[in-house]
Amino acid sequence: MNDTVSIGSSPRRIRQNNIVAALQTIYAHRSLSRADLARKLGMNRSSSGEIVAELTEGGFVQESDESGKQRLEHSRAGRPGIMLELVPDAAFFVGIEIGVEHISAAVVDLSAEVRACRKIAFDTPSSTVEEAVAQGVELIVGEMTKGMIGRCKGLGISAPAHIRPNGIVTLAPIIGWREVSLKEIGRSAFPAAVPIAVENDANAFAIGDSYRHGVSGVTLFLLMETGVGGGIMIDGKLFRGGHGLAGEIGHTLVPGSGGQKFEQLIGREVLIRQYREAIGRKHVDLQEFLGDVHDRVPAAVNIAETWSRHLAYALLQACRLLDPDRIVLGGSVASLYPMVAARVAVHMSEGQNIAFPMPEIVVDDDAEFGSAFGAACMLHQRFLSLESEEFGNEDGAPVQSATS
Repeated sequence: MNDTVSIGSSPRRIRQNNIVAALQTIYAHRSLSRADLARKLGMNRSSSGEIVAELTEGGFVQESDESGKQRLEHSRAGRPGIMLELVPDAAFFVGIEIGVEHISAAVVDLSAEVRACRKIAFDTPSSTVEEAVAQGVELIVGEMTKGMIGRCKGLGISAPAHIRPNGIVTLAPIIGWREVSLKEIGRSAFPAAVPIAVENDANAFAIGDSYRHGVSGVTLFLLMETGVGGGIMIDGKLFRGGHGLAGEIGHTLVPGSGGQKFEQLIGREVLIRQYREAIGRKHVDLQEFLGDVHDRVPAAVNIAETWSRHLAYALLQACRLLDPDRIVLGGSVASLYPMVAARVAVHMSEGQNIAFPMPEIVVDDDAEFGSAFGAACMLHQRFLSLESEEFGNEDGAPVQSATS
């Protein structure tokens, strides 16, 4: 998570800085003693204790005994230490991904652990924006208790779209949206008044993966569904480019392809269409295709080989431009990569005259929910920052209780 704490001048700002710094530090380390927290915050025990007391009374931080496992690992004798940790149920954050052919949604708690997730088929291009957002909200709210909704602190929405900082979709050609205030539509559809953020789906995917694993160096994220989106992280920070469009590798034209773009060669739609034509069946889906590749069905293997060649070419171009340390694949199509990884490596090797360093290529741990998870993490990140409205009270006012 990015360090958003800065030094303020007024007592109110200093107090807010300290609260946010304490929450960020406990979140980053999962569990800390009071003495360790004070050291990391650069405070004396008394000042740090006041912050901890306020967060404890507000229901965001709790004390727990150091586990027996920890004591054995550290060979400690005597009574277990008292540790500070976040209260997972103190806050919840919702993320919704609106795709071309599906909607997925997830809920994470204050520890950024997934508490619920769901995915359904949905024909977004044939629906209004309002219908798509309402479906996403209904999908995940149905998995939440009243208490979770009452303690929800933010809603994130991601979509395959170009989105301005004010939450307006300027263009989403693959789903037919243009000049749409996605943030306001989300605000109208959600049952609680919470902060809302909207983001390109590939960027949200990048944020989510970096939340799980941390990111250093340069990482390229490819989200492969019907379209192919890209996100770029540099030392843990999202690189947007001059107009917010950095990483859009899917829109790159491929020489010798008859004017096709990468997403038309390696996206979900082309795989399904080609396999249906190859075997003469109209209702084959992606999972059946992946199963046949795994079982080495010749028609499926041939299509997978062509896909691996196109993916290798796309990755080579990205490597020349970005020189990434790591490439992370997500989306439903990413499940194909492990079955053809060796072929992709061969094609990448054959495609370069000079042996440039090759990045590590991995599939996200939860590729199909990565964008929804990342959308929720955007609001989790905001909550543990100076942007949070939760801790910006008047001087001396207590932190608002998580259960109020």
